[in-house]
Amino acid sequence: MFPTGAPGIALLMLRFSLAATILDKGSGGMMLAPSLFYLAAVQSFLLCLGFLTPFVSISVCLLELTAFLVPVHTAWRYVALPGTNAAAIALLGPGAYSLDARRFGRRVVVFRPTRGK
Repeated sequence: MFPTGAPGIALLMLRFSLAATILDKGSGGMMLAPSLFYLAAVQSFLLCLGFLTPFVSISVCLLELTAFLVPVHTAWRYVALPGTNAAAIALLGPGAYSLDARRFGRRVVVFRPTRGK
């Protein structure tokens, strides 16, 4: 769940890239209202830290998908690409270089055989 080495660094780079994209263009390539900008800033900050990454990524993905419903003309790539990256991060997890890895750690579950059965 928390890969180290090159895969962990790749997940870190993907989280930073998505955070920069969210702050750079907002949702759907349009100017954001101040309240939505603050939401995007909090999401970007949490993604950079790697804190509650799957939940934040899902919220980013939902925000990007709702941009399709806004009646403002936007190019599909400004919504589809960040939404796809957010979905990938939600499915892959935060990686070893995140607060989630520190908080939840690596656990090994050992099943012992039952006696007499």
